[in-house]
Amino acid sequence: MTETSSIVIVGGGLAGATAAKTLRDEGFAGDVHLIAAEGHHPYIRPPLSKDFLAGTAERSSVFVESPEWYREREIDLRLATTVTELDAGAQRVRLDSGASIGYDALLLATGSTARRLTIPGAELQGVRTLRTLDDSEALHRELANGDRRLVLIGSGWIGMEVAATARTLGNEVTILERDPVPLANALGDELGTVFAEMHVEHGVELRTSVVVTEITGSDGRATGVRLDTGELFAADLVLVGVGAIPNLDLARSAGAAIGSGVLTDAALRTDVANVYAAGDIAEAFHPLVDLRLRSEHWANALHGGAAAARSMLGRDVSYDDIPYFYTDQYDLGMEYSGFGPLTVGAEVVYRGDRKAREFISFWVADGRVVAGMNVNVWDVNEAVQGVIRRGNRVDPARLADERVPLEEL
Repeated sequence: MTETSSIVIVGGGLAGATAAKTLRDEGFAGDVHLIAAEGHHPYIRPPLSKDFLAGTAERSSVFVESPEWYREREIDLRLATTVTELDAGAQRVRLDSGASIGYDALLLATGSTARRLTIPGAELQGVRTLRTLDDSEALHRELANGDRRLVLIGSGWIGMEVAATARTLGNEVTILERDPVPLANALGDELGTVFAEMHVEHGVELRTSVVVTEITGSDGRATGVRLDTGELFAADLVLVGVGAIPNLDLARSAGAAIGSGVLTDAALRTDVANVYAAGDIAEAFHPLVDLRLRSEHWANALHGGAAAARSMLGRDVSYDDIPYFYTDQYDLGMEYSGFGPLTVGAEVVYRGDRKAREFISFWVADGRVVAGMNVNVWDVNEAVQGVIRRGNRVDPARLADERVPLEEL
């Protein structure tokens, strides 16, 4: 890249903002255009279902940088703006304003959109999703007084975190889940049950193996959720938490190869010349496990955005961070590191007291640790990641023995 080069970043989330920051930190003096579809400056999403939703975190705390930061670094941040066309041959993007911008390198960091239901009543007032800052603020206004009956459809991480926050605020909470155990797809039945039991202990009504067929309403507003059995759960508010859909339309229009996301190599390059991808949409090759992986968690946006920026600058990049995420629910804090696809059928080994919810769990496949989760055990995540990265064959008995330092495994 020369000093007169132009880099366009499509997506104003954490991945896009981190990429812009890294470009300047690495000394890039050319034009940086950051195109954000939302009207807010780039922000981080984890607090939206936790402390920001609860009202215990200031609004300013969720933003990646202050508005002045972008101006001081001469980053052309365009809010409430979408890219309507990507001409990869001409290396230009067209905006909804009609303007166009040329680029020497382009990063797609378009994120995901909350998945919606298509059942009757899904468009009623009071039926919400949680993906954006506006979503979180609107949901907080509904829940802040603690006098609402909240029904959650789905029990993924967002749903379970919102359930915990809503109960902490004093609201009645019901979770309706089609699978037998919440979070089982991510953690397996045993550990999913740990979270399920915790929510029940805190007064959540948890119904699993159920099928939602309708959201009922009166005068245009949701009043309940009906199952295929005919059972009806009264609701003042309904939150749909059934996953997210990566925003891939722009990548498709440019002719990029698509799998579950935009396919990239370990340097986050797509197969379209000078086009890169990071964050939720990137299905990137991971050199440590010889697989392509897509992650929607904030750590991937943070570190992937930085890696993509260095790659666009011609640095030698091999993005091999171990996937990581965390959750806080009631008095339980958890960190997870590892490769979800490799945990299917793996043996789970526990270190610590699972009954007291103070333990580390390890997923062991073919004799090697492929994932680890520390629950209410702190300052061990780096060591857990070290066990995964080394890829040594481990003795399950030593893995479970708290007297054996993780650094020796």
